[in-house]
Amino acid sequence: MPSAFSPVRTVLFRMHWALGLTAGLVLALVGATGALMSYEEAITALANRDRVQIAAQERAPLAPSVLAARIEAQHPGQRVAALTLSGETGRSTVPSAVARFARARAGGERPPSVYVDPTDGTVLGPVRLEGFFGTVRALHRWLLLPGEGKGWGRTLTGASALALLAFLGSGLYLRWPGRHGWRGWLRPNLARPGRARWWSLHAVAGTWLLPIYAVTALSGLWWSYDGYRAGATWLLTGQAPKERPETRPAGRVSEGRNPDGVPAVDAAWADFAATRTAALATLTLPGPEAAAIRIRWHAPDAILRNEATYDARTGVPLGDQRAADTSFGQRVADNMLEVHRGRFFGAPAALLFCLAALALPGFFATGLTLYALRRRAGRRAPGRAPRPAEASAGG
Repeated sequence: MPSAFSPVRTVLFRMHWALGLTAGLVLALVGATGALMSYEEAITALANRDRVQIAAQERAPLAPSVLAARIEAQHPGQRVAALTLSGETGRSTVPSAVARFARARAGGERPPSVYVDPTDGTVLGPVRLEGFFGTVRALHRWLLLPGEGKGWGRTLTGASALALLAFLGSGLYLRWPGRHGWRGWLRPNLARPGRARWWSLHAVAGTWLLPIYAVTALSGLWWSYDGYRAGATWLLTGQAPKERPETRPAGRVSEGRNPDGVPAVDAAWADFAATRTAALATLTLPGPEAAAIRIRWHAPDAILRNEATYDARTGVPLGDQRAADTSFGQRVADNMLEVHRGRFFGAPAALLFCLAALALPGFFATGLTLYALRRRAGRRAPGRAPRPAEASAGG
């Protein structure tokens, strides 16, 4: 059992508040933006409620190649890179299609996505709040610093995730052994005056949220360090991560056709729609040099992503990866974003993850308050510096 006044506790206590005054600010910003992004789809749908649904039509949806051509005719100079289509039928209203355009040049800005009537290709309007959430996402991932995902911002957010793990470990150590049993560990004592009240709120909330923050930090590192992602992928799946295909400038939809003369992308979509029931599917339209057509899709009432691939020249099926048929580790690796947001564990867990993210600015505020109160107490009694055990307990 560690001594209440051991050098280890002194070092951990000082590290805890030092990180709190530095990385704590980054974590507060990352937490606020992460909470906002937790319900990005729902917020976006609400802001676009006049476009996200259309009245069901008697005519059938257009084939993807035809739909893309009609959209491009209404947006000269732009190329459709992907279509998000719905498989819902038999209702008075159905979801609109969403068209995402390719960047005009590598590293350039992507034109705003648009809602489209899938039955005639009429563009209904741009996706509202897409630019706003793009800024929020950039702030969350690399703090809007130059270099985007390859600059210092990515390194700083990764370091803040490591700092969060250090907070969890040092905070748990500083609380152990507790003087008030499990009740003192799990229930804040708000009746205590001054610094003790703030410490109780800070420590007990951290104890309750520790498992969520551990998952959030460990999953967040997935996007910060390539070596971490490679190691985590090997631990989860027993395999090295798949190499990302080389990025090529997007062009028009591939002119490949199957033996019946049907465009390959249309043949692929027809096979997909006939053999799968998808609530939502994102079809990546191949450029002239693409080898495969990729369709990522979600089954009705399911969060985990599936993926089907087809030959870009003929539309012949190449692969069919379904989450239900993979190991637990593979599902985690394939859906790391949903793990990070908590949706992997269900809707109640997603809400808890969102609330935990919102609490990060609160931890920074209470930690800053504790630091200020401790400094003020030190100035009043300069001859007696608080011991780590007293400081951590708010005494």
